[in-house]
Amino acid sequence: MHLLLVLFGILLLVALISWGKVNAFLSFLVVAIITGLLLGIPINNITQAVYKGIGDTLGQLAIVIVLGAMLGKIVAESGAAQRIATTMMNAFGEKYIQWALMITGFIIGIPLFYNVGFVLMVPLIFSVVYQYKLPAIYIGLPMLAALSVTHGFLPPHPAPAALVGQFHANMGKTLLYGMTIAIPAIILAGLLYSRTLKNVVARPLEGLVAADKPADQLPGIGNSLLCSLLPVGMLMLTTILGQRMSLSAKSRAVLDFFNDPSVILLMAVGLATWLLGLRRGMKMAKVMRIYEEAVKDIAMILLIVAGAGALKEVFTASGVSKEIANVLQGWPIHPLVLGWLIAAIIRVCLGSATVAGLTTAGIILPLMNRLHVDPNLMVLSIGAGSLMFSHVNDGGFWMFKEYFNLSLKDTIRSWSLMETIVSVVGLIGVLSINYLMVFL
Repeated sequence: MHLLLVLFGILLLVALISWGKVNAFLSFLVVAIITGLLLGIPINNITQAVYKGIGDTLGQLAIVIVLGAMLGKIVAESGAAQRIATTMMNAFGEKYIQWALMITGFIIGIPLFYNVGFVLMVPLIFSVVYQYKLPAIYIGLPMLAALSVTHGFLPPHPAPAALVGQFHANMGKTLLYGMTIAIPAIILAGLLYSRTLKNVVARPLEGLVAADKPADQLPGIGNSLLCSLLPVGMLMLTTILGQRMSLSAKSRAVLDFFNDPSVILLMAVGLATWLLGLRRGMKMAKVMRIYEEAVKDIAMILLIVAGAGALKEVFTASGVSKEIANVLQGWPIHPLVLGWLIAAIIRVCLGSATVAGLTTAGIILPLMNRLHVDPNLMVLSIGAGSLMFSHVNDGGFWMFKEYFNLSLKDTIRSWSLMETIVSVVGLIGVLSINYLMVFL
């Protein structure tokens, strides 16, 4: 009976978000309360479960997401992203222009949230399309595949960062595994698949080609790359050092401190404030306004993450999570595949990768205590599932369609199938790493 009530709650969430067009945060709160009542939680305990779920989920995650947004915003506003893109284009030339855009999308996608990266990079794609007279989808899909993969697979993006916290995974290891999986996923879904779409007719509007900043107003390529990639570099370096070196307790404590994502991102924001802002003549007040705008951009993302945490805690408080774990444990399916499958189903129903990932975490989490599954791989498996088949209920689908001025059929053929390839390749990559860890 409890499982049916959970299914009802998930369907109600789908209905409110997809059909009712209710804000995702409000939908999570309403469904958490209704589900709590139906599951028999004492009425005075439901709100406490909601508060606990929100608090436990946000915790350090709020710092990571906010600092990540600030870093991405200063990288964009200072012209550092434009400098990286221009340098990559000059380095690769017209013959390898897809590689240039794909690598640019991957580098810029690490610090930038997807929507910000999309809006920032699309004018660059269109500039290349008009300059070299090349098909827009053929040119643009590799870069957008890279942005999508970093959004779904790699911390400090909201869903992967939240899943790392919920599954008590190691962010550095998750990032290392995620990079290993992300590269083939981007090449297959972006670079190779786009070559089958040269005949897709896309007529992007010339008015969307943004005026670039003059070259003399852009930061240097060294500072641009340093500020963009510092969080990734430090997380990977400290993780590798921690695994390879024998350290004293005091040295280990210092290394763990500098391996903390909040500390790393704070250092990156501080460095970017100096190198991309103050050192180049930007007033501190203007830098702070940029950061305030960044927080406004991701406020709703934080609330959605919090709402998902509230629903997860209601499941936990009712005891139904254990019941779900017992049922799922009996399924003849690998837990990593199960995590991917549940996330994929919720993604197709709801459209939001972040909501799909966090909702799946609430269902899968009880299994982690009973099965020997690497939590870092579970984070990536759910992240891959959360990118499955973006379609008409996903804002990213419509952004792609309208910016590229495509038909609905061609949008599904290009964007939706690209996301599906990313998702499937991600699962294959996760299972491959798991196989190597178990048998080698």
